[in-house]
Order: sequence, then C-alpha cells, then structure tokens
Amino acid sequence: MDDLFPEQTVRKTGRHVISALVQNQPGVLAHIAGMLASRGFNIDSLAVGETENPELSRMTFVVFGDDRTLDQVRKQLEKIVTVVRVQDISSEDYVERDLMLIRVTCPPERRSEICELVGIFRGKVVDVGRTDLMIEISGTEKKVEAFIELMRPYGIKELVRSGRIALVRSSSQRSSGSESHTP
Repeated sequence: MDDLFPEQTVRKTGRHVISALVQNQPGVLAHIAGMLASRGFNIDSLAVGETENPELSRMTFVVFGDDRTLDQVRKQLEKIVTVVRVQDISSEDYVERDLMLIRVTCPPERRSEICELVGIFRGKVVDVGRTDLMIEISGTEKKVEAFIELMRPYGIKELVRSGRIALVRSSSQRSSGSESHTP
C-alpha cells in the first residue's frame, strides 16, 4: 500500500521577508513587481528607499509562499541586471518595523485617554484638531495592528501604513539583547 503513495517532499509555506539591494534607477520597482506578479505572488508589504549609497536602493517586501517556490523567486530576482543582492532574511535574526499614521476621532473629553494609550505604545501625537488626533506609531506588525484594534472603538477616520523595513542584525547587536522582530 505504501508503494501507491510515494514519499512527497513537505514544503513549508510561510511569510518571507525579502531584502533586495538594487540600483537606484527608474523602472526597477516596476520590473521586480511585475516579475513577482507574473509568478502569482501577492506582495503583502513593500518599502523602497535610498540606502547609505545614493546609487543603491533597498527594497524590502513581504510575500507568502513555500520555501522551494521562494528560492525560485530569489533566483529570478538575482538574474535582473539592476539587482545587486537578494536575501530572504526571514531565517535570520533581524529587526523589522512598520510606520503608521492614524487619524482618530477624539473629542476633548477623551483626549487624555487616547494620549495615555499613545504613550503606552511609545507613539507620538503629530497633529491635533478640534475633534481628532493624528498619531504616529512605529514597531512590529503585531504592535501596529494591536494599536489599530485599540483605536477602532474611538473611530478611525484615516489610516496609512508604510511597508515593512528590515535589516539583519550584526553579531555585536545580537549580544546586546536589543529588540528583535518578535514582540
């Protein structure tokens, strides 16, 4: 009976944080996004910005898929001329952050209540209106999402989030016990 069901390779599907160092040129983002889309990947999060070298940009994107398929995507990315280096940093010890601006309904009598929650989340009030507050929160995806859930009862008027940014820790940072990608 076992011969009827040959052993299959188990593929682990999950969240992958990919960091690509690319030449800072027009069209690179479109080329990479098109390549991922053509292979059926939905980009869950994307952030692109200049690095310490103005000729290079770092693209950090989050995609879901199994390890074998993601390895194929990495190999395809490495074939693109404007891509300097690709790394799936999900298996590394890394730090990741999201940035969010959120405008919530905030009548004056509830202002101190909301400001206390902002403080607990180490956020900042960046704009005050007569009936609303704009708040900046940065941190892990889970932290940002937890803050969103706390603000829902107050009334979220607007919300915008950056894509995830991430860097692999250096060995000296690992020994310092600083904050990791897990909450």
